[in-house]
Amino acid sequence: MLVLLSSGRLLAAEPNGAQIYKAKCVACHGPQGQGTEKYKHRLEGDKSVSQLAELIAKTMPEDDPGTLSATEAAAVAKYVHDSFYSTIARERNRPARIELARLTVKQYRQAIADLAGSFRGPSTWGDERGLKGEYFSGRRIGGGRRGGEGGGTATRVDAQVNFDFGTDKPVPEIAEPHEFSIRWTGALLAPDTGEYQFVIRTDHAARLWINDLNQPLIDAWVKSGNDTEYKQNLFLVAGRVYPLRLEFTKAKQGVNDKDKQKETPPSKPASIALVWRRPNSVPEPIPSRQLSPTTSPEVCVCATPFPPDDRSYGWERGTSISKEWDQATTEAAFDVVGYLTSKLDELSGVREDDPQRVEKLRSFCRTFVERAFRRPLTDEQAQQLIEKQFAETADPVAAVKRVLLLTLKSPRFLFREVAGGSDSYDVAARLSFGLWDSLPDRELWNAAKEGRLHTPEQLAQQTERMLADLRAKAKLRDFLLTWLKVDAGQDLSKDPQKFPEFTPEVIADLRTSLELFLDDVIWSEASDFRQLVLADRIYLNDRLAKFYGVESHGAEFALIPLDAEQRSGVLTHPYLMAAFAHSGESSPIHRGVFLARGVLGQSLKPPPEAVAPLPAELHPDLTTRERVSMQTRPAACMTCHGIINPLGFTLEHFDAVGRYRSQDHGKPVDASGAYLTTAGKLVKVNGARELARFVADSDEARVAFVEQLFHHLVQQPVRAYGPTTLDDLQKSFAAEGFHVRKLVVKVMTTTALLGRETKVAQN
Repeated sequence: MLVLLSSGRLLAAEPNGAQIYKAKCVACHGPQGQGTEKYKHRLEGDKSVSQLAELIAKTMPEDDPGTLSATEAAAVAKYVHDSFYSTIARERNRPARIELARLTVKQYRQAIADLAGSFRGPSTWGDERGLKGEYFSGRRIGGGRRGGEGGGTATRVDAQVNFDFGTDKPVPEIAEPHEFSIRWTGALLAPDTGEYQFVIRTDHAARLWINDLNQPLIDAWVKSGNDTEYKQNLFLVAGRVYPLRLEFTKAKQGVNDKDKQKETPPSKPASIALVWRRPNSVPEPIPSRQLSPTTSPEVCVCATPFPPDDRSYGWERGTSISKEWDQATTEAAFDVVGYLTSKLDELSGVREDDPQRVEKLRSFCRTFVERAFRRPLTDEQAQQLIEKQFAETADPVAAVKRVLLLTLKSPRFLFREVAGGSDSYDVAARLSFGLWDSLPDRELWNAAKEGRLHTPEQLAQQTERMLADLRAKAKLRDFLLTWLKVDAGQDLSKDPQKFPEFTPEVIADLRTSLELFLDDVIWSEASDFRQLVLADRIYLNDRLAKFYGVESHGAEFALIPLDAEQRSGVLTHPYLMAAFAHSGESSPIHRGVFLARGVLGQSLKPPPEAVAPLPAELHPDLTTRERVSMQTRPAACMTCHGIINPLGFTLEHFDAVGRYRSQDHGKPVDASGAYLTTAGKLVKVNGARELARFVADSDEARVAFVEQLFHHLVQQPVRAYGPTTLDDLQKSFAAEGFHVRKLVVKVMTTTALLGRETKVAQN
């Protein structure tokens, strides 16, 4: 068994960075790097320890640069970096407080979608999956052939559009197989935010509308040449339902002159598939779980590029402002206003010939601004933002544009809680941004207006209602993927010589399998955190079952039991095992970092410099465990690898693609490991199942989960809400049987009533 060390031991001769800094640097930079009259700038930045050491060796001390040895410079760099220079050190040293924050990129896009959507009907997403298919005899959508001749029709719900009709009729009601048409309608749910590619594969005519039902995304209605695949990209926002229509017609094109003379010409083969490629994925027929036969209103999608949000603390934060971000909000405002004014009559409900058009547009503007600002306008705000704009131009549409642009560039829209208060409208906004990353809906607005957001019980009632919304489900799934460190869409491609059957299609199926499993646990009645790591079932389809040597249960994904002594929940899910591995070998280091940082909440320092793993070919007689142990043996490495390695070794039964193995390079797998808890207890485990049992019962793992969920929802440091908040949430979590959704309710009821001014006063 390996024993983990909480820290490495320094050799007696190793320089003391704190002492060197005090002797040679403090006069210029101050005891905490805060600066002095001589050198006013704070010592803070984003250089690594090795980069700082190189700079210090060349330039410090100021009166005699270059006199520090390499080891002395490295010691000072490490002390400075860890004490006050790095982002993590600055956050640790700063008193925790609820900070004024701008909208994150995700929140901006969600808010824009809801702001425009509030002037349309509600989106619907029932229990039925698939698309409504209407089948018609003849080549004309709607039935009937040229000249008025009628034909049969049929309607049904198709799970997905992926048909090879051959030379047959698609449904018995169709009169003839050589000429028919089909219209599919419904809606599509986007699971990710980003660029999607939509593909129609057919040898006949087709066209596709997504979101905008007036303008086809793909128009292959008039065929030319031999093309059978048509592609187009579209940016979509996650958790949103988009209207969809697909039309297909099979006519007699391609029939030769001899066949045309026949009374009943031979039927040509026909097929059609509606395919998408999700962001960072591969093409696949759009699955039924993402489709609904009921259509939904159009969504306003803001696709303007933004600089990424800060995620240095593990969650997206809107606490930094840059010139690039300000420019992006300006460009986005123009894009969004262009969209809104192009559909102004629809959104405002005002016709161009309406004699009360100007007054109604004023009313539309007031409603828009109030929804954007998340509270009613004062008379002064209404005068400045609305009345003044209409007074300065005779063109009401130009006035509307001015109002919308001023609103979308206002700090009251772009920033959360500008006033920092705790009235009912602030509470409503905290709930909606915490659960939806967006604006309050009408029901939440009315609750604020009527004073029904003052008690924890009232907040809990609203939170439970809001959790059923697709936006909340998307946010919780996003959190779980972030907790598992696989939210960025990792490159899982492997060495094709070693794993030729690990295709992009298998990778896409693995991602689906993981997402289905997470949804299954979180939205079950128990919603038990422990089942995330202890469950012995996994979602598999035919392709995955074959690859992982499991008996197939059908082409569709199904929850299939696995060997409980080999597999254990997400900790051994093949997607994670493949994500935390090299292209040809497993990686105990990647897996150990995931377990230490993500699951157990350890703060591991980044390595001072990147070190390439030892190639297996150089040591063909060594197992992966033996190679890693040899490479990380030095004392400087073991400060962190004393924690990382033994955790990662417990998952060595899984190769680079997540298949179970009993041998590695001809030797039995040694999956033993250990972990020294923060309480000082040495826990020894052997294999994934023992690891999972330890994690399920570990206070450290539970606290890490609670803290990460808090940060993902609230996007503020948990310490800002009081010294006992995290401990109180953990106790509540345990008392509720580790019910994840009830934990969400507790987090929101704990934080929504506290604003920046309230909390600062309490502190």
